[in-house]
Amino acid sequence: MIEQPTYASFGFTDEEWGLLVGLPQAVLTAASAAESDGTRRTMAENAAGLDTISAGRESGSPLVAAVATELVARVGDPEAGEELPVIAPSDPQALIDDVLGRARAAASLLADRVDEGAAGAYRHWLVEIAENVVTAASTGGILGIGGDVVSDSERRFRDRLSQVLND
Repeated sequence: MIEQPTYASFGFTDEEWGLLVGLPQAVLTAASAAESDGTRRTMAENAAGLDTISAGRESGSPLVAAVATELVARVGDPEAGEELPVIAPSDPQALIDDVLGRARAAASLLADRVDEGAAGAYRHWLVEIAENVVTAASTGGILGIGGDVVSDSERRFRDRLSQVLND
């Protein structure tokens, strides 16, 4: 007997599942890119985002848990000391716009395929990832003292994501 892939048990195609599994990391990257913070701060943001993604494996939502489990298997487990590489997109605004478009597509897909509880859990998890990334390291200040916990551009991304996802 051939075992069914995880995505099929939720009623998704391989391409649709790819959107759902890829989006949390894309949200992490876009939230981090919303403000150019330097390597040390970006590493802290990546760690916070990866921790939030990893925590999704313990979600009460089977959909979030399955997506998180697959994504952590792909990108690395922070509990094993693995880290994401620092990504500095050449056009942060284009990345942000792309991620927001993908989030809109994912929200629509979820509305068509799963119940509101599963869709809401996934949408909320994405916003939580963005929130934890943008609050992981302050922007500005001197030697890590002072500055804004969340910059205007980070707040704008988080709020736009929340609006797109209706969360």
